[in-house]
Order: sequence, then C-alpha cells, then structure tokens
Amino acid sequence: METQNHPPLDIRQEVFRQLVEQQDRGTPVLQSRNDIAVQFSLSPDQVQVIEREGLNNSWPPLS
Repeated sequence: METQNHPPLDIRQEVFRQLVEQQDRGTPVLQSRNDIAVQFSLSPDQVQVIEREGLNNSWPPLS
C-alpha cells in the first residue's frame, strides 16, 4: 500500500523529473527541493529520498 511517506512510483518519477529539470535550469538544489516539495505536498526530506532513488536507478531524464 502506498502512503504519503512513499508515493507511488509514477509520482516519485515525476517528482524526480521535475527536480532535475529545475536544477538544470539553474535553480539551486535546496530551493528546487523546497519548490517540488510544496508542489507535490511532500516534505523536503521526502523529496531528497526520491532524488536519491532516482539517481540510484537512473530514472528519466537521466536514462
């Protein structure tokens, strides 16, 4: 069962995609994490966990 602490895979991948795109446009890492957290109603810590998961699994747009 998915919880707010662990959103579904498709949501986590979208969070990661938007986070990478913001950072690629020059948004500082902490600001991009906070912006995405607000947008998806997550905590910055949750976004950071998703960021690590995406990097470890080479999710798009990295793949």
